[in-house]
Amino acid sequence: MNKNSNLLGLDIGGKRIGVARINTIAQISEPLAVLENDSSFLIKLNELIKQHMIDGIVVGVPRNMSGEKTQQSKAIEDFTSENLQTVNIPIYFQDETLSTVAASERSTLHKNMEDAVAACVILEDYLREKGLGNV
Repeated sequence: MNKNSNLLGLDIGGKRIGVARINTIAQISEPLAVLENDSSFLIKLNELIKQHMIDGIVVGVPRNMSGEKTQQSKAIEDFTSENLQTVNIPIYFQDETLSTVAASERSTLHKNMEDAVAACVILEDYLREKGLGNV
């Protein structure tokens, strides 16, 4: 990843996928969309990748409170390998434990954007954990 990268964050759920973006220099996350988790998802994701010149994707992976993977972790990893292999940009994983809680606490947006705000939290946590930011 470059020092100046545009990253897309995904909060993947069974019905909806929250999408956000962040630039590693500006470090301001922005909720972009909540997409349906259906056959049109990949088309819409590729449009967002092109539109925002995305260099990498950060996928939130849930873990239990002791940091271990769960059945949902496996489902997210399977979804990623089955659906995101064609995007041709790096994919990174980030622990998303409590991202939905954090998003609901700070979201002043309409309720239907909460998944996208959770994707913002995932991106911010990723940058903080990698020592790339102080968001």
